Amino acid sequence: MDANTALAALWSKGGGEPDALDMLRITDLASPLPSVFRVGAIAAASIGLQALAAAQIWRQRTGRPQQVEVSGRRALAMFRSERYLRVDGRAPAELRSPITGYFEAGDGRWIQLHANFPHHLAGILRVLGCDGDHAAVARAVARWQAAELDQRLADAGQCAALVRTPDEWQAHPQAAAIASLPLFEIIRIGDAPPEPIGRGVAARQPLSGVRMLDLSRVIAAPVAGRTFAQHGAQVLAIGAAHLPNLLPLVIDNGRGKRSAHLDLRTPREREVLLNLVKEGDVFLQAYRPGALAAYGLSPEALCRLRPGLVQVTLSAYGHIGPWAQRRGFDSLVQSATGIAWQEGQAAGLAGPGRLPCQALDHATGFLAAFGAMMALRRREQEGGSWLVRVSLAQTGRWLQSLGALPNGLAATELGDAEVAPWLQTIDSPFGRVRAVAPVERMSLTPPRFDMPPVPLGTHAPAWLDASEP
Repeated sequence: MDANTALAALWSKGGGEPDALDMLRITDLASPLPSVFRVGAIAAASIGLQALAAAQIWRQRTGRPQQVEVSGRRALAMFRSERYLRVDGRAPAELRSPITGYFEAGDGRWIQLHANFPHHLAGILRVLGCDGDHAAVARAVARWQAAELDQRLADAGQCAALVRTPDEWQAHPQAAAIASLPLFEIIRIGDAPPEPIGRGVAARQPLSGVRMLDLSRVIAAPVAGRTFAQHGAQVLAIGAAHLPNLLPLVIDNGRGKRSAHLDLRTPREREVLLNLVKEGDVFLQAYRPGALAAYGLSPEALCRLRPGLVQVTLSAYGHIGPWAQRRGFDSLVQSATGIAWQEGQAAGLAGPGRLPCQALDHATGFLAAFGAMMALRRREQEGGSWLVRVSLAQTGRWLQSLGALPNGLAATELGDAEVAPWLQTIDSPFGRVRAVAPVERMSLTPPRFDMPPVPLGTHAPAWLDASEP
């Protein structure tokens, strides 16, 4: 299945009008990145979906249709945008901990450890009973059976994944759970009167006047927030000083957003957040399913507080099944679901391989943005409060369902000279930032970032008036 076919099917499932597809053109699909998977198809399709949704919102608000074009090759560059980020001409510090990666266990099976946050590294080392030296970790892992260590780390709330074959994953109860789910869900969860998109603000861009709270870190959900920002929404990223983050991703995915700190563990600061929710339109979060409910921030509670709210929840392994509470990142989901095993086998490696980009993260982020836009359209047309659900594992299932790419590993890599015209430069408090520009070309509302990325907690936790820049 190619990107155009996949996009048309998903556009229909999201409630899009069939004739709108005539306004979208996808090009450069014949040049994927080296992989046995059709990464280019999900890159072009997911970016195309949200771009078409933004164009239809513009048409809904102004009566003016516009043409949208998405280059598949540029979409692939965006799918690894963190790789091309430069600050004052230099690449940022390495994102990965030296302990993040694949290790061979005592039974010859492989396990992946994910230790990029300090508390995750400390937790893994506690379970292994060793120090943080790579060789010491390798020796410690070699004393375990891989499946046993995978379960022990999961029970301890740490981030790891046994490298499974596709058949092993299909036999797993979590695979059965997500097989019962669509790629994305857009569900009405409460009643509310219809609301115009943009709360009466003049439509300079498709999402002008829309207010989004972005409670997320790393890649997938921050990409959804960044996508809303590039189409004109006011996006307020909410973090906390005690939560770790990865600076290069803060810079790349923080373009167009303001940033404030709130510690949800304290009642006073939770109350500030609730007041922001009352005046917002979209609530985006990537906590594990049910985690925010402990603070009184369940979807049901929030839509009672703010009828008409669109909520977007993004998880690793889905909201149902035995792994619903399991921590995960893109690469871990690749390992658990058979993607890493399949890439390694195709490349003739002794161990697992990797996709050529964090494809599950980026695709899931763009799908989340698409779902949120379609929910805003439904809210305007019929009213209601809405819940959008996506997960990395569901996106992985989508990628696997598209079938293998014959001779895919022989595809042409993206070179610096090819990527250079697709980069944009912006001055920021971090320095002069060079990063991948929005992919889609929109004839009337070219996507753009009106604000540079800023250090976390730069702004007050408050909405700007419509008249403020």
